[in-house]
Amino acid sequence: MTDSVLREDMALCAKTLNDNGLLPALAGKTVFITGATGLIGSQMVRTLLEADRLYDADITVAAFIRNEKKAQAMFEDLLPNGKLDFVIGDLSRPVEYDKPVDYVVHGASATGSKFFVESPVETIQTAIYGTDRLLQFARDKQVSGMVYLSSLEVYGVPDGKNETISESDYGLIEPLSVRSSYSEGKRMVECLCASYASEYGVPVKVARLSQTFGAGVEYNDGRVFAEFARCLMEKKDIVLHTDGSTVRSYCYTADAVCALYTILLKGESGEAYNVTNMDTACSIREMAELVAGLEPEAGVNVRVEIPEDIASFGYNPQMIIRLDSSKLKSIGYVPSVGMEDMFRRTIRSMRERI
Repeated sequence: MTDSVLREDMALCAKTLNDNGLLPALAGKTVFITGATGLIGSQMVRTLLEADRLYDADITVAAFIRNEKKAQAMFEDLLPNGKLDFVIGDLSRPVEYDKPVDYVVHGASATGSKFFVESPVETIQTAIYGTDRLLQFARDKQVSGMVYLSSLEVYGVPDGKNETISESDYGLIEPLSVRSSYSEGKRMVECLCASYASEYGVPVKVARLSQTFGAGVEYNDGRVFAEFARCLMEKKDIVLHTDGSTVRSYCYTADAVCALYTILLKGESGEAYNVTNMDTACSIREMAELVAGLEPEAGVNVRVEIPEDIASFGYNPQMIIRLDSSKLKSIGYVPSVGMEDMFRRTIRSMRERI
């Protein structure tokens, strides 16, 4: 792996698992991870195998993948140790794996706002039917823990009465908007997780991730943070297609990975936890200005150009949503990487990967 920033992050994540006393619960275990070639899923894989290497923890990772060639290229440096097991499959069919499984991390999901608008049926079906198959798999394997990667989008558009959003605060989601296929799908799946926990005793927890980015982001990633980073690297103006007033909180990828393992091992079954860095809350416009100012010599400016067909972009409604991560802190984890360092590390990583 040529990405030195990602190597640093994975070593730090492994150390955090050890220092926070989480590693003994994983030692000698098998962790089944879906979405294993995605940004977060791949780092969940790498963190465990780095912990195995550094601390001789005897951890096996079963990576559930659709494209073996892609996975082999992505994890080429990890294959020789024999602790990474590729499970080729698709969540449109029952999950099959004939070995014991101790923990499940479910990160596979439809991604990308344009996809939610163009393929809303597939977005909903992947969320509900795919997760149901994996919950059944976890039940059959009698796992010790499972974590489902949900999203801040389950909160919809808050009413603005609360300064921060805790796990019990919910806003409006318009059910007749096809863009809601993602957020409504996530809500239904969270209910499905709680139902499996209640009716069948599956020890599943929900992680509501704020927008998460960091080392390992692909250069051509279509999300806003990657677009801003590319503009700086290519010395192009950052062009906003909205007024940039939406406020969200964010999380660095390595922080999110450590938080997810904390939730997996220490969270309460049937409960949800916000995964965010509360210090990162900012508007899209503020984020754009921050990125443009990281390298003043690049001469990058921020401009607003709102297109006539803005609905086709699949953007969320404008909102202010600052997640409250107090519940996550209560089980022992506090994120550490702020917004400026998130971008500096992301840009360093992207430059090394092109």
